[in-house]
Amino acid sequence: MIEKGFWRRPQAILLAAALAVGIGGVGFAAGHLGSANAPLALKLANANEGPSAGFAPVAKRVLPAVVSVSSTKISKIPTQFGQGQLPDDPLFRQFFGNSGRQFNIPREAPEQRERGLGSGVIMTPNGYILTNNHVVDGASQVQVTLSDKRQFNARVVGTDPKADIAVLKIDATNLPVITVGDSSKVQVGDYALAIGNPFGVGETVTMGIVSATGRSNLGIEQYENFIQTDAPINPGNSGGALVNDRGELIGINTAIIAHGSEGNQGIGFAIPVDMARNVMQQLVEYGKVTRAYLGIIPQDVTPAMAQAFGQKETEGALVGDVSPNSPAQQAGLQRGDIILDVNGKPVANSNDLRMTVSMMQPGTDVNLRVARNGAERDLTVHLGELPGETASLKPENGGSHSSLSGVDVQNITPDTAQNLGIPSSTQGVVVTNVDPASHAADAGLQPGDVIQQVNRKPVKNTSEFEQALRGSNQENLLLVNRNGSTMFLAV
Repeated sequence: MIEKGFWRRPQAILLAAALAVGIGGVGFAAGHLGSANAPLALKLANANEGPSAGFAPVAKRVLPAVVSVSSTKISKIPTQFGQGQLPDDPLFRQFFGNSGRQFNIPREAPEQRERGLGSGVIMTPNGYILTNNHVVDGASQVQVTLSDKRQFNARVVGTDPKADIAVLKIDATNLPVITVGDSSKVQVGDYALAIGNPFGVGETVTMGIVSATGRSNLGIEQYENFIQTDAPINPGNSGGALVNDRGELIGINTAIIAHGSEGNQGIGFAIPVDMARNVMQQLVEYGKVTRAYLGIIPQDVTPAMAQAFGQKETEGALVGDVSPNSPAQQAGLQRGDIILDVNGKPVANSNDLRMTVSMMQPGTDVNLRVARNGAERDLTVHLGELPGETASLKPENGGSHSSLSGVDVQNITPDTAQNLGIPSSTQGVVVTNVDPASHAADAGLQPGDVIQQVNRKPVKNTSEFEQALRGSNQENLLLVNRNGSTMFLAV
């Protein structure tokens, strides 16, 4: 397992320039496009194509479909001194002395413009581009440069931070598109080419092999099923293409092992294209991603657990807990059950089960083979919708949605309650992100806080949270649960 802080997203080196005071923080909202207006005519791989005699033909075919992505983000620069504090400056002491008196010196925090570089992959001829969420997260402006040096302003169609996927759209036609492969068929030892814009030097192709598949528990994203490669990946490669020796897209490059270095260490990770394409199709057609919900807390089966439960093998996912009124409970799943396969496909571990269910649509019926008390049985579960959708309150059209603009919240699920160390019965919405330039950040709101009341009204989910803020542009009084203790914050 990789220690926290050793992995790094190879997004880019950020270039920051301080700007004049007065520029408001700018965010983006996920757009919504109907399927009729946004066809996803993805070019699928031809299974009859044989391997290329060399990599030059592959690179020549793929390079035109890989783009450079430049993002601009506005953030506040930390001030040297705060309100109510006497600045340690000779000029101030000359006029005010050094008697320890304190003064309220209102001061707006200056702002800076940060520019980031990443990569992207053209998926459709009419301009839909796949990249990483962290490449464009919080960006006020996104620009795409094609291999022929044409530049376009891009619109963020939608993002999925849980999988680190974003979809961009540029106004262009007849664009070269990449051939989409099948990441489920990727094997350790396969050739892999990483294509992107490392360090902003321009389009670059590097070669390696697939070092591992199904990498998880790295702490990079909520949904992890990475392809690991030793093809050199560096800052700026994020969102770029990982292709096989036939030029088929098998993954989206997203993270590297850093160990204190800014560059390649021979261990990089890519999101499998099967997962990325599924997310992209939902973002384009519905403007958001919905995932199926089983309603359990799964655990890996260790050798000791296998012996305790009378199992010969460690395959499967142990049910550590079952959420009340969940699809799992309604289907008869119990604590201590071991899920062996889903629809006939063996379950390797808890992450394998989580990824399999997350790729399914709510409302789907699935057949589970379960081991219980030394015997096996079949159960049918009608999957629900994951109750963890995020509400994002961000500035729109240059104006403020509310005093809580720049705050992302989501419903409390058994997983989030466990991660936060709070009872699963806790009601409210958990803060997942706070824009550093927002009023909420100034008031002290932090990711991990649980908002339980808005203006003295209890909120149980994201819908009630949004309803409580609707039409409110003034100061809001929040009751916040932080590490088990409550406090009020005025935002």
